[in-house]
Amino acid sequence: MGTDRHHIVAIEAVHCPIPSFDLAQPYSLDVYNWTNEADIASRVKDATIILTTTIRLSAETLGSQITPKLRLIVVMASGTDCVDKLAAKARGITVCYCPGTNVDSVSEHAIGLYFATRRKLVTLNTITATVPVDSTRDTEWKMNGSIHKRLRTADGKAPLLCCDETVGIVGYGSLGKRIEVLARGLGMSVIVAERKGVTPRLGRVSFEDTLRRSTVLILCLPRSPETVNLISAEELRMMPAQTVLINVARGGIVDEEALFHALKEESISGAAVDVYANEPIGRGDSPLLSPDAETLNLVLTPHLAWFSERTLQNLQAAVKSTVERWCIGDTINQVDF
Repeated sequence: MGTDRHHIVAIEAVHCPIPSFDLAQPYSLDVYNWTNEADIASRVKDATIILTTTIRLSAETLGSQITPKLRLIVVMASGTDCVDKLAAKARGITVCYCPGTNVDSVSEHAIGLYFATRRKLVTLNTITATVPVDSTRDTEWKMNGSIHKRLRTADGKAPLLCCDETVGIVGYGSLGKRIEVLARGLGMSVIVAERKGVTPRLGRVSFEDTLRRSTVLILCLPRSPETVNLISAEELRMMPAQTVLINVARGGIVDEEALFHALKEESISGAAVDVYANEPIGRGDSPLLSPDAETLNLVLTPHLAWFSERTLQNLQAAVKSTVERWCIGDTINQVDF
């Protein structure tokens, strides 16, 4: 569209292999496993099509001086917060994504995180496997006969069973709906949150009541200016002591500092996080990685809830069809601004 030859640049192939494209017009393809911020401008300067996943395409990058030929961005993911969409819209650059490609994997990961957190599997593994350096002592289990107290919450209660859980789903797109099916299959009760500040429609529960009623709160909504720090200190105080918080949505939706303090004070039972405000996450990037967080009931995974063989196949098929159809004037999977 609008050019005789396309130059496709994939700046982030570390996550998923880039497919070949069947285009009527000739094209060139540059594939980079990973692109540091300092290298983005030089790599995309001649691109008509950019493929990215999490690497940010800022307003500056999308300016005509850096990407004068750019016409299409395809995000190889279901989230599009890495693209400055207002800047793209101002230049008439089409932004597409790959919806629904990772729903099964992320939903199963979310349920896995629930069990790991509710049953404190990481903590129990460490305690069971660790023998003190002091040779006069043995494992805590052997010395005390039982360590069931480690599974109790701050108010002394034992873990809930699935049939006693109320799962609150925040974000009711394809992922939220799939998580609902899995949760109900486990015998859990499920409630679906309305958007914050909106009067609940039929079948929904107000955002605040969802926080108060849920023993498991699962976040699966997009990141936007309206959802940044959606869960912060005030919201965490609304949750029951038995609550397990699961975030498989996007980093920044949960205030990580507030979550750290809630876990440290044991005002909620635990949390599991697959996404972070700063990614890739490393030392000093989050209080959830601080030494003080090591003793908390906190399960961390490195934004890999999406990763499965089926997801990889789905992503390749989606990006291939999105690019090919856009090139013949049939745009699919376009992001609404």
